[in-house]
Amino acid sequence: MTASVSSSRLALVTGATAGIGAEFARQLAGDGWDLVLVARDLQRLESLAAELRAGRAVQVEVLAADLVSREGLDAVETRVAASAPRRVTMLVNNAGFGLRESFEQNSVEDEQRLLDLLVTAPMRLSHAALDQMLAARAGTIVNIASVAGFTPRGTYGAAKAWVLSFSRWANISYRSRGVSVTAVAPGFVHTEFHDRMEVSKAGVPGFLWLDAATLVRLALRDVKRGKAISVPTVRYKVIVWFSGWLPKRIVAAGALRGR
Repeated sequence: MTASVSSSRLALVTGATAGIGAEFARQLAGDGWDLVLVARDLQRLESLAAELRAGRAVQVEVLAADLVSREGLDAVETRVAASAPRRVTMLVNNAGFGLRESFEQNSVEDEQRLLDLLVTAPMRLSHAALDQMLAARAGTIVNIASVAGFTPRGTYGAAKAWVLSFSRWANISYRSRGVSVTAVAPGFVHTEFHDRMEVSKAGVPGFLWLDAATLVRLALRDVKRGKAISVPTVRYKVIVWFSGWLPKRIVAAGALRGR
């Protein structure tokens, strides 16, 4: 990879220290992309950055920020919107978490944090990215949604449904102006996501689980094709298709609790 190609491609990845975000960082670095890694844990950010720099001719910045806080979100917005010294040419909105209890059992503060991270943060970062991407007539936005967005699945599913709808509309609106927007809708993925929720994985059939490397590889293929929605693997495409035809009460009863 030549220096000129590397310097023209800079991806900012949120939630970059583990799971899907870390795998996006690894695969993009392997393809010669320079990176800005965003997460709350500076030590884990530095560790991943060192891993990515080793043996690869890529540059890696780290930005420790909590996207639920206004100060943290402002800092990342500023970096995404900047056109100099280097502009972000791909934004990956990946940061997220889930809540274990049902809506009425969660505190309203926790529900607000969920909404802030899953909807407000990607909305504001996408808006910031579009300022410079549309001016350059080039750029890519990747929003990590979920198959839960296709089902009645509480506030998590509702938030991911927003991501899906927004990405569809944005891809239609901006692709002709040089900017593609893709929502990636995974199902169950082997990451820290369920562990952090303290939810058992035992009841999920083995065939439904994906590894992060496969998920990201398939997602990046769809991103390169400019697809508005990427549902990796045939098994989840079938599940999403059926969710659109079955009565919503039945879909809700068996709603997936995946990423």
